[in-house]
Amino acid sequence: MENYQGHPVEVISVNTVVVGSGAAGFNAADTLFQSGQKDVVLVTEHIKAGTSRNTGSDKQTYYKLSLSGDTADSVQDLAEVLFQGQCVDGDLALCEAAASAECFFKLVQLGVPFPRNKYGEYVGYKTDHDPSKRATSVGPYTSRVMTECLEKSVAKKEIPVLDKLQVIRILTQEDRVVGLLCLNLAEPDDPAKRYVAFHCKNVIYATGGPAGIYGDSAYPKGHYGATGIAFRAGVKGKNLTEWQYGLASIKPRWNVSGTYMQVLPKFVSTDQDGEDPREFLLDFFDSDHEMLSKVFLKGYQWPFDVRKIQDGSSIIDLLVYVETILKGRRVFLDFRENPRNKSNKRDGSIDYEALQEEVREYLMQAGACFGTPIERLMHMNQPAVDFYRERGVDLEKEMLEIALCAQHNNGGLSIDHWWQTNVEGFFAVGEVSASHGVYRPGGSALNAGQVGSMRAARFIAANRQGEPLEMEAFLSATRKLVFEEMELAAKTKSESLDNLDEWWDRATKRMSRTGAAIRNEPLIREALQETKAELLNFSKEVHYHKENRLKKLYRLHDVLLSQYVYMSAMVDYMKDGGQSRGSALYSTDYGILPDKKLPEQFRFLLEDGSFADRIQEVVLKDGNVECSWRPVRPIPTRDDFFENVWRGYRENGNVEI
Repeated sequence: MENYQGHPVEVISVNTVVVGSGAAGFNAADTLFQSGQKDVVLVTEHIKAGTSRNTGSDKQTYYKLSLSGDTADSVQDLAEVLFQGQCVDGDLALCEAAASAECFFKLVQLGVPFPRNKYGEYVGYKTDHDPSKRATSVGPYTSRVMTECLEKSVAKKEIPVLDKLQVIRILTQEDRVVGLLCLNLAEPDDPAKRYVAFHCKNVIYATGGPAGIYGDSAYPKGHYGATGIAFRAGVKGKNLTEWQYGLASIKPRWNVSGTYMQVLPKFVSTDQDGEDPREFLLDFFDSDHEMLSKVFLKGYQWPFDVRKIQDGSSIIDLLVYVETILKGRRVFLDFRENPRNKSNKRDGSIDYEALQEEVREYLMQAGACFGTPIERLMHMNQPAVDFYRERGVDLEKEMLEIALCAQHNNGGLSIDHWWQTNVEGFFAVGEVSASHGVYRPGGSALNAGQVGSMRAARFIAANRQGEPLEMEAFLSATRKLVFEEMELAAKTKSESLDNLDEWWDRATKRMSRTGAAIRNEPLIREALQETKAELLNFSKEVHYHKENRLKKLYRLHDVLLSQYVYMSAMVDYMKDGGQSRGSALYSTDYGILPDKKLPEQFRFLLEDGSFADRIQEVVLKDGNVECSWRPVRPIPTRDDFFENVWRGYRENGNVEI
């Protein structure tokens, strides 16, 4: 126990702290131990929470090098596909390609049941932005199974896992990490146990994407991220403008991709009280078969993509956005009845022969040209029905509320090819790190998390072992930082008032309205100024009543910091001439309106590719966000002469900058 200006704080000394209990975090701890660095501890807010353990999709994908069939594949080919995602650093693409098979087979050995045929080939299928059959899956819960198997491996090694600790401050000295400050969620009422500090040489940050910044979110409840405090510590952000958005149910949060769309459900809009139901898609489409074909295609073209608005399925996303954000209504999927049709067939049946060819053929091959959406869904994918029933939603009896939601951040914290940030000793792995660009093959995020966490762990084991900063020097360097967090709690404490929920709702709804899939420069600038003012007045205007609300106080501050930096990046992108790309539509007065029935704010221009080889990086300094641009790092040329590689491997394992 150490004294911080009269306040007792438990201090734990360790070489490396891994923050986060998802697939990337557990793999980092496991690989550190395997590599000889056993002085490690894993810290988590809730070991059963997080995206890895609680999210999925119709068939959650893991993307790696092809391991079956007669189609040629290579590390270079895979690296080039990742690199072609635009704004991708080539060294990261090469690392993810090179280590994909190794990480995949580690998961197989740990018990993840990836399917193989009777000859031992790990067969695959094509996913989005994938020219080969590199994708594989163990079903809708692939990342959960990965996490559980990695957790068991960590437990067998008896690596300490400390639960109920929320990281609230990254402790740095100049440009290196020296520790972490955590809120003890198990003892918030006890001043002597409320805070725990870690005195360490390395941090592997595996906190996931900043899910908490959006109100409409496909991230699971209980996942918020902690990117804001990394920005506060001086860690650079990269590609922060690049997200993935798509349609998802709200309760529970789950992507409505795949067969949820391919069974052709009815889209219903109501007022906030659930009254005034109407099938709003009929107001837009000129024919039944056009509407139904677009709904079907939304199943496997799930992410919102500005290239698929005109004559594509992403028009469905925009129409949902109009109802929920612009009109303030609620949108539901109704699987109980077929969509009403313009031809007013009295029996409510679907004319399957009139559907687009690929839609008709798919449903015919699936034997699903009959009945209602729920009957087709039970026929094609009963587990998809069971998933919601197990969570209190019976699709046979009730509608499912949906929205256009944030699902994945392709950007994040800027890293080198060992996943180390610009802050010495601070490594970012998993979704919190920025290894992706504008586009990425479906499932590549799971591979990136495994590769990045493995490489960070190996680098630490090879180059950053030993004791952390001397204790007195640590206390001297961190005293002011720790006291600032204690002071924030003291200043915002109220005898009766608690307005955290009000602030949270306002901030997250504002971000979904202005800084999500549809972006308008004046609106983002206005929201940015509001957010900056809230940060400046935070300690004066935010209040909590009971100590068990401290976790939300610190999280709210992190969310506002993240929003401030992310929106600053968006404004800078637009100021620099950036146009619509990926999963973001930037509205412009002189653009193209995809359809005359759409509101003017959907007028846009596609980015012409001039930004594809440029990367935006941002850093928070003295309360202001500084943005800069640099060329992408190309895919490295390698000296693959065996004797040279072997010599380097004998000397240091080729673990070097």
